[in-house]
Amino acid sequence: MASVGLMEAQIRRALVSVWDKRNLAFFAKGLAQLGVEIISTGGTAKFLRENGIECREVSQITGFPELFEGRVKTLHPKIHGGILFKRGNEEHRRQAAGAAIEPIDLVVVNLYPFEQIAGKEGARLEDAVEMIDIGGPAMVRAAAKNFESVLVVVDPNDYEEVLGRMREGSISLEMRRRLALKAFARTSSYDAAICRFLSTIEGSDLYPDFLEMRFEKAYPLRYGENPAQKAAAYRLLGRTSILDSKIHAGSKSMSYNNFLDADTAFSLIREFKDEIACAILKHNNPCGAAVGKTLVEAYERAYAGDPLSAYGGVVAFSRKVDAETAKAIGTKFIEVALAPGYDEDALEILKQKESRRLLDVSNIWDMSVERAVNFRYITGGMLYQGRNPGIYDKNAIKVVTKRQPTARELEDCYFATKIVKHTMSNAISIAKNFQLIGNGSGQMSRVDSCTIAVDKARRNGFDLNGSVAASDAFFPFRDAVDVLAKAGVSCIVQPGGSVRDEDSIKAADEYGISMIFTGRRHFKH
Repeated sequence: MASVGLMEAQIRRALVSVWDKRNLAFFAKGLAQLGVEIISTGGTAKFLRENGIECREVSQITGFPELFEGRVKTLHPKIHGGILFKRGNEEHRRQAAGAAIEPIDLVVVNLYPFEQIAGKEGARLEDAVEMIDIGGPAMVRAAAKNFESVLVVVDPNDYEEVLGRMREGSISLEMRRRLALKAFARTSSYDAAICRFLSTIEGSDLYPDFLEMRFEKAYPLRYGENPAQKAAAYRLLGRTSILDSKIHAGSKSMSYNNFLDADTAFSLIREFKDEIACAILKHNNPCGAAVGKTLVEAYERAYAGDPLSAYGGVVAFSRKVDAETAKAIGTKFIEVALAPGYDEDALEILKQKESRRLLDVSNIWDMSVERAVNFRYITGGMLYQGRNPGIYDKNAIKVVTKRQPTARELEDCYFATKIVKHTMSNAISIAKNFQLIGNGSGQMSRVDSCTIAVDKARRNGFDLNGSVAASDAFFPFRDAVDVLAKAGVSCIVQPGGSVRDEDSIKAADEYGISMIFTGRRHFKH
């Protein structure tokens, strides 16, 4: 790597071409005061002149006007040559002089807002394509490649530090390298955003041969699942998530496990967007859920489903939390509350318990999950799949038993399936009158999940007669039907599809209960 002398590393000419003009007037005035000549392009040049800052148009340097509605303006040897030639290379210097190429020592560029335009709901392809910057990334990459001689700045937040170092005459090689790395990270994320957008338009391949994903650190975490594990929360660029909610944190910040539970709670409670509902989760599984005429009724019914497990859990609401609901929560120990907003008086009540974290998800409540995907790390790779959409088609269900389900049982079955969808497999959810009364999760055998769900309901004083049970997958044997029917369950909803379906149907008929096949499995691992 060639070294650069002090005089050769001085900044005498700057190319400034930005979309985001935050702090630009301050920075450019500082450059002018230091005697730096500024070269600029159309909109940026106009902005600088309006702020009393002299500059030369790029077209004055290249001898060519901007072409094709501004698509071509900086793609010229006198621009890229001025950025790229090695100052310490005699042959480069000779060629530059022969071509009348003057050095450009500072490149200040930020890019067209592709992510913002493409990220809008219903973004049109033609609008997004026009926001694909060509000249900007080319200049940024050129300057970053030649970082020994050229300082590159892509973030307005760096203006003050750069100006301060220039005034001190101490632009170090370490700083040049650091800003070059930031520049390459920006162009890389920019290209990845374009690739992501084009992969989501209709007719494109959601699962391409090569998949690039970019993340940015969004939230510091004290540790991971356990104190011995270091951790941080990262946001997938261009995607909305629970990390974008407004967090009211008291004496404790959100933890790794809090975010896991909150993400599942958010996905579950959004199943009830059209109802007044509450769900309580513990260790990433629902332990309480209910629909009510009021939010406080929904909360009290959800809490009653399993008060022991609700201790230290995450509580999610489908409506803005009011003071009455906040008072019902009172001093109960909950780690996190999640809702699409809070009344001011409710917020004050909930904040009295300083260890609580309160998530306001109103800004992401209506986020689109169309064609959304989820992914999971495995050693040396990743599993990538589309999200599990919907519950099941009520008009496509098949009653396979002699007894027909009642209208209430049908509604309870749909409610219970919403819960079982977000419960770790093997999963059984028992519900009655739009209330979760027993949940069995994460067992190696389905009959064990049935036994746990029944036991929980009984321990919490529920009458299982007339209840319904939802299963995330088919029953491989009749033993699960035996456990549920003997406990008082009157209707079972399951996907069907086992080679022993007839055994389960026969058992249900023996007990005089009804069974529904949906054709939809809801495994969650």
